Order: sequence, then structure tokens, then C-alpha cells
Amino acid sequence: MPRVKNHEGLDRDAAELQRVLTDLFRVYQFRDRDAICCYDISIGQSHGLERLANSGPMTLNEFAASLFLEKSSASRLADGLERKGYLKRKPRADDARYLQLDLTKRGRTLHDRIERDLIEERAQVLADLSAEERQLVIESIARLAGAACAGVSTDAGCCVRN
Repeated sequence: MPRVKNHEGLDRDAAELQRVLTDLFRVYQFRDRDAICCYDISIGQSHGLERLANSGPMTLNEFAASLFLEKSSASRLADGLERKGYLKRKPRADDARYLQLDLTKRGRTLHDRIERDLIEERAQVLADLSAEERQLVIESIARLAGAACAGVSTDAGCCVRN
């Protein structure tokens, strides 16, 4: 990864961002691991449900790329969701030689239940902020996520840093 031209305080701010993101991710990763277990799926499977719910049917390669996973890992994740009845594989409408992944009604119901619960939790986190502060937080995190995603390539079904 090429070194970014140092603006005044950039290294200091990057180090502080690293610290606060680590704290944020840690609390959500551990909390999510405990919370998701109550839904009969893993964290990875929960992310898979979310991708299919928000993006619609997709091929395995598209599914892998959307999750930043290797195709083999995405295939195992999809297999687990299919065994549990949350996902189905069906021929693509435009070319029946290819399969696409899609949520079952049961998968959609589970996704919607998890999402409702998570939104309630996020509302509690945001409750003490003003409307302007909430908007700034959301916009800032969206910009950070966009910048981070732009630094990752998912060409050929594998995930590598640009």
C-alpha cells in the first residue's frame, strides 16, 4: 500500500482513529457474536443474509465479492444457510446454466427480525445525540466505509488490497 502524503497531524489522527475503531469493532464483534447465537446462525451467516436481503439474488462469485470472502469460504457459508432453510439456489432467469443464491421466506423473516433488533440497539446508542450529531456520525462513518471499501478489490472472487 503506498504511503499517503502526510498532512499536519495525519499520523496522529490515523493512530487515534485506529484506537477508537478498535474499541468500537471489539464491542460490536463480541456483542454480535453473543447476540447472533440466539438466532441459530453465525456472524458470517448473518452478514450473508444481510447481503442477500439488501442486494437480491446473486451468483456465488457476487456473494463472495460482496462479503469480501474467497469463493470457497462463501460457498461454505451459503451451504450452511441452505441446510438451515434460509437460502436456496435456483437457476438464473437469464441463463439457467448458472445458479444464483436467494433468500427463502424463512431467511427473509430471520433477516428482518435480526435487523429490527439491531436497529433498536442502535437507537439506544444514538439516543443521547442531537439530530445534527446523529447525521454527522452517520455521514462520517459512511465516508470512512466508502474509503475503506475503495481500497479493496474483489476481482476474480478473491479479496485483496489495491
